[in-house]
Amino acid sequence: MAKIHKPDDQWRETLSPEAYRVTRQKGTEPPFSSDCQVNDKIGIYHCVCCHAPLFENEHKFEAGCGWPSFDRPLGSHSVEEHDDTSHGMQRTEVTCAHCDAHLGHVFPDGPAATTGLRYCINGVALEFHPDE
Repeated sequence: MAKIHKPDDQWRETLSPEAYRVTRQKGTEPPFSSDCQVNDKIGIYHCVCCHAPLFENEHKFEAGCGWPSFDRPLGSHSVEEHDDTSHGMQRTEVTCAHCDAHLGHVFPDGPAATTGLRYCINGVALEFHPDE
């Protein structure tokens, strides 16, 4: 699939100021500010920028970190991972594979019974589609 590229002014027109800051400028929303609560609904979380499917609700878990957490992406082509050495830290950034939106980071401290990974994702970068 070809990457989605838009001029900066188009992203600003279609996204809220907070979603633009997080997804296009690699920001982070405040912890516990997202309304993405763990629930038992069937559905898929999509990228707020390009609407590509990214994460299944069934792989979401309560990590207590203040951001929505998943143990895996929807598929191997849903997200991309990049080295991130900003802010004096060594982390792995997670971006949307379709539009390069900054989503969050992945850490190796997730549930051991599943993947052992914690995709710590900004809620403002996601939109939930129930019953998918």
